[in-house]
Parts: sequence; structure tokens; C-alpha cells
Amino acid sequence: MRMFFTRTTSIHDAFSPEAMVPLMQDVGNELSITQRISLRRPAMPKAMAKIAAVITAHPTAPVELTITELADQAGTSAATVTRFCRAIGFDGYTQFRVGVAAESGRGDAGTTWRTDIADDIGQDDPADRVLLTLLGLHTRSMEITTRLLDLDDVQLVARAISEARHVDIYGVGGSGVIADEFRGRLYRIGVNAHSWSDVHDGLTSAVLQDGSSVAVGISNTGRTEETIEMLSHARAAGALTVAITTDADSWLASSADVALITASGNPAQRPDDLSIKHAQLLVIDLLYVLVAQRTLGQAATRLAASAMAVSAHRRSSSPVEAPRPQRTKESTR
Repeated sequence: MRMFFTRTTSIHDAFSPEAMVPLMQDVGNELSITQRISLRRPAMPKAMAKIAAVITAHPTAPVELTITELADQAGTSAATVTRFCRAIGFDGYTQFRVGVAAESGRGDAGTTWRTDIADDIGQDDPADRVLLTLLGLHTRSMEITTRLLDLDDVQLVARAISEARHVDIYGVGGSGVIADEFRGRLYRIGVNAHSWSDVHDGLTSAVLQDGSSVAVGISNTGRTEETIEMLSHARAAGALTVAITTDADSWLASSADVALITASGNPAQRPDDLSIKHAQLLVIDLLYVLVAQRTLGQAATRLAASAMAVSAHRRSSSPVEAPRPQRTKESTR
């Protein structure tokens, strides 16, 4: 039987200068950002105090600079900027930028574009440039993921799924879409798989797992509370647990027997970066193919049966063309 372990903090983490700065999550709505920085600055280590100095001198700097640019100006690192943001009550740099923009009255269309849509794609970039930029970002994300993946771990998970009595897949929000896609693909080749995004339903299923089950938790950050909770309960029940996340040191990864790490993208530049989802899709596609290889006879039979079942609901590939009205440039405007 597996023992359930909660996440622990190393001595280095517990006594690092950054860890000695109290978080301010409980007073986020009572103090302005300037007040938060002023209140915390005396207790900040030197590196974080440099960031505070830059922002105090130039209050709109976070709106105008990427996380890397702000770190360069302060003579510190992007990781320290992230810790600084958390120390004053924000989840990260993106949320901090939005807060600064709102307080400084800079929440115009340009600011909203940079903080909410993309910082590496211009608001007026032509479609061909946007397409090439996105192609490069998404390709790079998948290339990085291929380097991060431990194929021994991937094959271990594929073998466990192919032999499992039951597979639970947990994900919330955007990761819930990935979880549901994974469930659908496995189910079509005969794997008894279910996906859960509602925590009540997921917990009910998780506690019913055992040593013949596999549970997979999907979360970009690895900090989604519901996913961590569901996966932890499945592990306590005896299931082999798998995390698919960008952070090998996250709570979700620590709650799993096996962690499959994907590229993290750049949320500071593109908060809704779909290249992260494509990296997750690459991982579940890889697992799907490896499971299908291990269950080839069953998989082929099930795929043929499911294709036959829905074939009557698909139209022929050569529709009869109906006359179409002529479209002019004026009508498309």
C-alpha cells in the first residue's frame, strides 16, 4: 500500500530570504499596490527591494515592461520578480500588471492587449505575421516538451493504463477540455476511462480507486486546488497517479507517483497561451498511441465498431453543389 505524502518544504526554501517576507493575500482589497510595496519593503531581501525601488520610481513600469525587462532593470531575475509579486498579494506577474494598470488609470486598449492577449504579437500586426509568430511559438512548445519528457515514465504510464481496471482523468477549466479529450480517445480503444472536472464527482470516484486503477491529473501550473485534491485522494486509495503539468516542483507533481512535464510557454507575455495546451495534447496523443500499440487487437476492433456506429450520421464526401449567390467585395465588408 502506498503511503500518502503531503508536500514538504526544504530547509533551503523555508529559510530563504524570500520565504521570510509575509504574504499579503488577506489584505489585497484594503491597500493600494503602492501601500503594499511600502509596507513590505523594509522586510524584503536585497534582490526584491531592488524591484520595489524600480516600481516606486516608475509606478507604471510593470505595465510597460515584460517580466524579463523589469528583472533586467532591477538587476535581478524573473523568478525573483514572481516572488515579489506573490509577496505583495498577487498570483504572479500577469495579475500584478493588470492591477497596476487599473490603479494607474492606464487600462486602455493597448494595455489590455498587452496584459490579457499577447505581448509578443502587435495589436496591429498583419494576419501573416501573427500566423508565423503563433506557428513558431507552438512548434517551440512541442519541441521543448519532447526534450522534457522522460520516455521511460511515459511508457510506464502507457503500460499501466493498458492494464488498468479503471482510469480516472482530472482537470478543471482549460485542462478539463484536455482531460475530456484524453478520456474520449482512450474510451474508443476499449479503456474504461472517465474524466472529471466537478470536484464532488471526481472525489467520489477517486476514493473508490484501488491498486488496479490509474488516475491522471492535468494542470498547467500544477496549483489547481481541485485537481490536486482529486489526485491526492486517488493516490491515497491506492491508484497509480500521474501528473501532467509544466512544473516538476508543483503541488500536483508532488501528489503523483509519476510526473510528465510539458513546456510552460510564457504566461507573462501571453496569459492564454494555447501552445501550452498543444504541448498537453502532444503528451496525451503519445500516451494514446502507446496504449493502442499494447492493445492492438482490442483497439482495432473497438475503433472499427465505433466508426460503424456513427457512420450513418455522416454525410457523403461529395455533396451536391447548390447554386451560390455571387459575392462582391461590398457584401463581405
